[in-house]
Order: sequence, then C-alpha cells, then structure tokens
Amino acid sequence: MHIKDMLAEAEKGAQPSFSFEYFPPKTAQGVQNLYERIDRMYNFGPKFIDITWGAGGRIAELTCEMVLQAQSVYGLETCMHLTCTDMGLEKVNDALSRAYKAGCTNILALRGDPPRDQDKWTATEGGFQYARDLVKHIRATYGNHFDIGVAGYPEGCDDNKNEEELLDHLKEKVDMGASFIVTQMFYDADNFIRWVGKVRERGITIPILPGIMPIATYASFLRRANHMQCKVPPEWMSVLEPVKNDDVAVREIGKSLVAEMCRKLLANGIHHLHFYTMNLAQATRMVLEELNWAPSAERPLQHALPWKQSKALGRRDEDVRPIFWRNRNKSYVLRTQDWDEFPNGRWGDSRSPAFGELDAYGIGLTGTNEANRKKWGEPKTVRDIANTFVKYLDQEIDSLPWSESPLTGEADAIRADLVALNKRGLLTINSQPAVDGVKSSHPVHGWGPSNGYVYQKAYLELLVPPTVLDQMIAHIDSIPTLSYYAVTKDGELKTNAPSDGPNAVTWGVFPGKEIVQPTIVESVSFLAWRDEAFRLGTDWAHCFDSNTPSRALLDKIMNEWYLVNVVNNDFHENHTIFELFKDLEVEGLDEAQAA
Repeated sequence: MHIKDMLAEAEKGAQPSFSFEYFPPKTAQGVQNLYERIDRMYNFGPKFIDITWGAGGRIAELTCEMVLQAQSVYGLETCMHLTCTDMGLEKVNDALSRAYKAGCTNILALRGDPPRDQDKWTATEGGFQYARDLVKHIRATYGNHFDIGVAGYPEGCDDNKNEEELLDHLKEKVDMGASFIVTQMFYDADNFIRWVGKVRERGITIPILPGIMPIATYASFLRRANHMQCKVPPEWMSVLEPVKNDDVAVREIGKSLVAEMCRKLLANGIHHLHFYTMNLAQATRMVLEELNWAPSAERPLQHALPWKQSKALGRRDEDVRPIFWRNRNKSYVLRTQDWDEFPNGRWGDSRSPAFGELDAYGIGLTGTNEANRKKWGEPKTVRDIANTFVKYLDQEIDSLPWSESPLTGEADAIRADLVALNKRGLLTINSQPAVDGVKSSHPVHGWGPSNGYVYQKAYLELLVPPTVLDQMIAHIDSIPTLSYYAVTKDGELKTNAPSDGPNAVTWGVFPGKEIVQPTIVESVSFLAWRDEAFRLGTDWAHCFDSNTPSRALLDKIMNEWYLVNVVNNDFHENHTIFELFKDLEVEGLDEAQAA
C-alpha cells in the first residue's frame, strides 16, 4: 500500500497514525535481535516502517534483505531508503529491482551524506547528482508502482542553511514525482509549523511527515541534536540538564516533552508522526503511551486477518492459512515462499507441493544449545517437561520450541484447562478457545472490518503417548462434534475427519462481504506441519549430549509419541474438548530415561 494512501486514511479517521524508522545493524546477532524487536514493535501498530540505506557493500545488501524480511515475514508495509552515495546507475537499478520483488511499494529517495572519507558530497561516476534526479529515474522506470518520498529540512541541512534554496530544491523533487515528505528530526515545534507554512506557500501540497526523535538518554539526546544541528528549546535543557545522570528521569521527562511537541504538531494540521527509533523500543513506546496511542483495551490493535498478512509480491491476497503455524509465522512464510499463487486453495495437489523443505534458515529451532538449556532446563522426566510447559502458560518463560512468542490474552479463557492437561503429562503446543460471535472490535479476539462478528471453534494440539491415544480416540468417538488428526513422526495418519477437505476453525461475518474463513485444519498441511513439529522436538533433544538423560527422554518422545489435533465443531461450547482428557494421564510421569 502506498504511504500517501495510508496518510489519506489517517486524515479521514479519528485517530492519527505513526511509523518507525530502523537502520541495518553491523553484526549478525544485532540483525537477529532487531528482527525480534521489529516483530514486537509490530504490536504497537505502526502504519509502516522504513529501513535506512547503507551505502555500498554488505550494509546495502542488508537493507534490501531487511526490506524483504519485513514485507514477507513480519507483514509490515515497508519504505526503503535509497541514496545516491556510492551508487552508480547499475546499483540503483539493482536495489529498485530487489525492492520491487520484495513487494515493497514505497521508496524514500535521498541524495545521501558524503562517504566518511570525503569532506564534500560528489556524485559517483554514472550516478545521480541530486535526489531530484533519483526521483525522476524511479518514476520514469517504475511508473506509479512506487510511492516516492523525499527529505525536508525545517532547520537546513549540514551543507546548506539557505532555506529558500532548500525550498526550491524541495519543489523540484515534488515536480519530478515525489508524493510525500519526511523531515529531519527537530525539537522546535514553532519553527516546524512556520516551515510547513512556507512549504505550502510554494504550492507543495503533498503530505509532510515530521521526524520525531524520542529521548532515551541525555548523552544520546545531545549527540544527535548536535549532529543534526537542530535547535533545542532552552526550557527543555533547563529540565533535562539537572537529571542528566539519571537515565530513568531523563526518559520520564523526555517522553513528556516529546509528547507535548507532538500534540502541538497534531493541533496544527499534522496527522502522522514518523519516529526515529534508533533500533530501540522503550523511549518510543513511552511517547506512544503518553499520547494514549499504545494498544490497550480502549484502543485495541485491529488487523484485517487474525494472523500477520505477508506483504510480499504475489501473496497480498492470501486469506487462508492452516492453524498449525499460528505460533510460527516466519516458518510458514519461508516454507511457502515459492508458491505461485495465494491463496492456493487446498494443499493436496501433488503436482505443485505447497510446503517447501525443512532446510531453510528459521525452520528449525533457533538459539544456541546453551541458551536453550538455560531457558527450558535439563528435563529428566516427563513431569520436568510438563513443568516447563506450565511455566510458559504462566508467562514465566516467553517461548517453547513450538511457540516463538509469549502467550497472549486469548488463552486466558482456557488457561486453567491447559495447565491441568500439562500437569498430567499431556503437552499442549497450540490451542484456541471457542468464540461465539464477538464484535470485530473486540480487544482480544477481534479482527477484520468494523461492525462485523468473529467466530472460532475450540482447537487443541498436543503431544500424547501411544498408551493415551487409544483411550482418547474412544472418548472422541462418543462425542459426535469432535474431529481429530493424529500421527507419529514416521507413521500413518489417523483421523475421523469426514473428508480431506479443509475445516474452517476461524471465520468472520462482515457488512457487505462474503464470510471470511482465514484459519483452517486439513490433512495435507497437517502432515507438512508434522515434519516440522517433530524436527523442532528433535532439535531440542540435540541441545544435549547424546549420553544424557535429557537427550534420551526427548528422543523417546519424538520417536514414539503422537502429534494430535482436536477440533470441537460446536463453536458454542468451550470445554468439551478438555472433558475428553479428564481421566487421562501419562504413565511414569516421574520416571527418568536411561542415557
């Protein structure tokens, strides 16, 4: 989606909107940590994110890779920075091509700073001299595919403080095809408002996004303000300088100062704020909370579908997913990245396999063996494993091998039932409660357009030993509303499902639309998930040496137990799915396995 269209929506709506900027880290671990932070900050509700450009070499490659990951895996509309620095025409075209293939539809076209070893900016041979030339080239090459942003300088740029010249340059960039403006950071709201008036006097009508830099520490605040040569109001310094050695106090005062500046901008016709996060979450989150913009029960974060919809080229129309990947979005996206269409209907056409191989990065267990042992302990018995699962349900740990993210409020309605199952050795790896027609604006279960209603069938997925499976199936056979699939690591599928077709377990009813069923259960995708689920358990086992009790225990479970999912097709009822297990317990809960 084009940024100008997002901004038009924000202007029409009652709520202002915001976006985040990130930059490519220097280390591989920093990149992985940033992806995790971007994923968490997704839940703040930004309209889009942008990724800065690292001129030349590995960092430029990383910018393109981060855009691809943000678009496809994390479901975030992304704007890619692109500068003229160190960029000949061939490199510019390559970067644009990669952005296009990633599904990116927004570019921030910049001249860029001079390389570190040069005092003055000069164009690369065969490259562009000015940002306006880059804008012209993008528009001529890609037409209207990209929404093109350009920089604005309310307080001048480092090599030009002549406001009139800079406004002339801005008008030239707009005339070449720019459709929105992002400003450099500033703290002087009055000057920014004056500058916006001057921009409008030049006949420039496209949206202006003010660059907001939250205050994390006193030292970083001064360093960035001095680097950008931006004016800091004297009253800000008078309250920040006395507490400069107290980071907590600086953040508390800083959030109030920045939030008050934001309120002044909003009162003067601005509808969208662009936050320079510096790859950090806390200071930005504090400003959003001070503005009452952070998601809450009163201001729930709503999405078109109950899972993160990929923005990759070709899969924006995907609207159906198997429930098995609800806790492993990245894995699902990577394993289906070679699909030729979305949605792909049923997954049973052997001529075009839906799910890719398990050897892609991110499919198996992540983290070092040492870190995983520290997080999940060194289990000697099934009870030890069950206790780890209970810790996850009680939010004492934030992940399991099969669940990458902390548990959400959706589990509250069935948390006690899940804990009871795990305490009896029945290891739950996925679940959802029944929902009977709550409003689409519901803070926990809501999704989709306003004034709709959403529904869910109770769903449970767990690992059970063979001694429990037969008893479980006997109980299921006595309850006609229940359907199940069960399979071992290498065994045949057992099921009472009436067909191989999909069984919708989540759906929504909205004004003026067909019924939407975005989450399903069916056999072919379950078998693909089976391979991945047992791979994750085996990876966990391999965190331990081959001659240890923990390795023996986990290997035994992966080699002998069943992966089972159960659906209660009566969506009015939430607890029948747990009743079928009430008399079942794993034998030998406290027995250690021989190494």
